[in-house]
Amino acid sequence: MKNQRLKIYLALWLLCVSLFTGCNKVEYTAIAEPAYLRVFNNLNYVQTLGSKDDKVPYFCMLINPTFAAGGAITGAEIVGDFLDKRAAYAPPYPSHIGNSTTVDNPEYPGKENVLVGPILNGFDLSSWAQVPSGDLRIIFAYRPKNTIPFLELESHLKTDILIDTVIHLASKEVYTLHLLQKDFVTKTHGLLLRQENFHKLPLSDSLVYVNFYNMSATGFLEADLTLKDDDYLLRSFKNGIKDEMNIFLSLYESQEKPFVQAQTVPGYKGKFLTRLTRNNTTAAVSPYVSFPLWASSKSNGIQTDIWQRFDFFIPGMDITNNPFFSGDIATGGNWASVNCLKNGKVSLEGSDNGTQLPNLLVNVHSGTHNPQTFATVNTLEVVNGRIYLTTIQRKYAPPVY
Repeated sequence: MKNQRLKIYLALWLLCVSLFTGCNKVEYTAIAEPAYLRVFNNLNYVQTLGSKDDKVPYFCMLINPTFAAGGAITGAEIVGDFLDKRAAYAPPYPSHIGNSTTVDNPEYPGKENVLVGPILNGFDLSSWAQVPSGDLRIIFAYRPKNTIPFLELESHLKTDILIDTVIHLASKEVYTLHLLQKDFVTKTHGLLLRQENFHKLPLSDSLVYVNFYNMSATGFLEADLTLKDDDYLLRSFKNGIKDEMNIFLSLYESQEKPFVQAQTVPGYKGKFLTRLTRNNTTAAVSPYVSFPLWASSKSNGIQTDIWQRFDFFIPGMDITNNPFFSGDIATGGNWASVNCLKNGKVSLEGSDNGTQLPNLLVNVHSGTHNPQTFATVNTLEVVNGRIYLTTIQRKYAPPVY
């Protein structure tokens, strides 16, 4: 038995040697008083007549950078390289590590193998990176869209800076940093640093929470359509929404029937939730609204198939007096909708104008139940012609096989 065990250990060691980097140890630098930071690049690039000469917003983020005598960047305390445009869905765990075929990073930390946040008051912060607290100098530098690390680029390729500023992070606090276009006409850019509070609120694990932001640039809605992304998948959001919108929630029982025949959960057909005001200058946290995890009488207390639809209407309009057809996309910013579908993979049959995002509920194997449905805390953010979903989940019991 001893000899057999020795052979197994020797085989594993040889395998590590043969793979060179496969068993390399990752060295982390401990941070005494960390803050927790997540960064999104909300600048999108599209090939239109008006944007063909614009720089591609592909960046390296550097926190507390160092410089050579001539001013060239030589390093940084924290480097978030290959920062590409944001993905439509930011999941509650760092899903990009180990399963990507490109260096492009849709967020920070994203693919970066760094110290991440802990379980804080029951919430999983593994999608947030640990960074030093206090005053931090932060730079977003343009970089070529290639696979060469920023610090290995030629000197003349490391001098094009979009943002160079100082932010302050308090110890053990949770922050989301957004790189935004502030004005669509002047192409002014800036940062919005939000100090999150979900981990401090008395939130029930039987309610699903969501809050909303419209961080669109001034002038986007009014801009000519030829200057905007013509991606059909963006549907009714692609041309923008008005500065003041009311948001309504519908909960649907399942995705088995075409949309026009889908059955809503009683009491949740076009239910008013909140008012949304466009704001890309102040970083106050929007209040959370909620709906019951077990809203459907068809659920069994373990798993539910409900999915969510959010309709954004101008004040005075709702599903009872909506003058548009269900498939209308060109609504003048007066109406837009998003369908949060189960597993994020099943498209709806029938005509409707909703952008598609994953469900606000998490269905995973937990304990003896496969799957089990869990409530989450979510944020839906409108930026110019897109809507993004960020989901945060609580810690849950591991699967039992």
